[in-house]
Amino acid sequence: MTETVAVDAGAPPTRGRVVAWAFWDWGSASFNAVVTTFVFSVYLTGSAFGDEAAVSAQLGWALAIAGLLVAVLAPITGQRSDTSGRRKFWLGANTFVVVGLTTAMFFIEASPSYLVLGLVLLAAGNVFFEFAGVNYNAMLGQVSTPRTIGKVSGFGWGMGYLGGIVLLLIVYFGFIAPEVGLFGVTSENGLAVRVTMLVAAAWFGLFALPVLLRVPEYRAPAAARREKVGFLQSYVVLAHDVKRLWSTSRPTVYFLFASAIFRDGLAGVFTFGGVLAASVFGFSPSEVIIFAIAANVVAGIATMAVGSLDDRLGAKPVIVTALVGLLVSGMLVFLLHDGGQIVFWTAGLALCLFVGPAQSASRTFLARLIPVGREGEVFGLYATTGRAVSFLAPTAFAIFVSIFGAVYWGILGIMLVLLLGLLLLIPVTARQQQIR
Repeated sequence: MTETVAVDAGAPPTRGRVVAWAFWDWGSASFNAVVTTFVFSVYLTGSAFGDEAAVSAQLGWALAIAGLLVAVLAPITGQRSDTSGRRKFWLGANTFVVVGLTTAMFFIEASPSYLVLGLVLLAAGNVFFEFAGVNYNAMLGQVSTPRTIGKVSGFGWGMGYLGGIVLLLIVYFGFIAPEVGLFGVTSENGLAVRVTMLVAAAWFGLFALPVLLRVPEYRAPAAARREKVGFLQSYVVLAHDVKRLWSTSRPTVYFLFASAIFRDGLAGVFTFGGVLAASVFGFSPSEVIIFAIAANVVAGIATMAVGSLDDRLGAKPVIVTALVGLLVSGMLVFLLHDGGQIVFWTAGLALCLFVGPAQSASRTFLARLIPVGREGEVFGLYATTGRAVSFLAPTAFAIFVSIFGAVYWGILGIMLVLLLGLLLLIPVTARQQQIR
């Protein structure tokens, strides 16, 4: 189904606010790259905590539970922050909860007795990080215009990858690579990784400040404000929102469901990338960090470059191309898993080439679809639908690993989620008409 949406470009936001907004992405690399993907999750699935296949499956189940928790709570957090006009407040609150949880990871020693606590901290961090992301994504319209939204979104995602490069270089050469790192830190009892968590926490907290200080608080239009409702009533409100959106902007609903699926697959690629590198392809912790740096370089450059194409060609061609590229690259990783590290270096970096553009273009596709005056509501639904299925990739990964008893089978689970999202996206069509 095709729909024409009129979008008011409005006054151009200042460059300073764009940069301040993007610095949150730069800082969030501490959680995305260091905690979730390449350092802490790899640390938890190492031999110090038990059988690697069994522990990897437990990681999948922990993240699946986190996804279910977000799906249950997102209607409350999303609705109240979007309609109360306290978007920036909740961005800050959730961000600093993540900072606190990351700090607590310092206490996870290299012993099976600490595994459950480590998984709980990681899962809880994912929950609050997603809540923060709801408000961060919704601020995109405050720092861009319809004619620049693709470039601004790509700039933000690219800043995240570049921030990951810088931070990974710091922790690699400062703590992980040397036998004796800064401040006399060694790898004994996981100390190098644990101190890295302190650095990651400080990094996120510091670079979250610019958006909180420079970008004005969002004020919900009077028509969008609602009275606070209880836990169960929030789901009634959500159902009414979806029903109304179905009547007035059906392509938006189609895209919400399609993107919920493939975005979870995209998250799975990065969540389990480091685990696969270490468990399947024999990367040492230091080699995982080196790969992570290269991966962030590739993803950052690709995302920033494709942002302009997004503005010129539209977001859907970017997303479809990226998803096809991900499926091809992922299947190469699976089929050639016995080929050694060269396979992961080539096909794994190819995966990174496509992840960032798909993530950024997904955000801009929706922003161009949103009916005028309903940005907060629809971005709340974007988060809610996405988190409602955020257990899919971790669950699929855990099921395949549990059934076949080998970590590399988890790749197929993630690829199936991406394929389903692509198939749901293909029928979605929409046109946006920009008005100066």
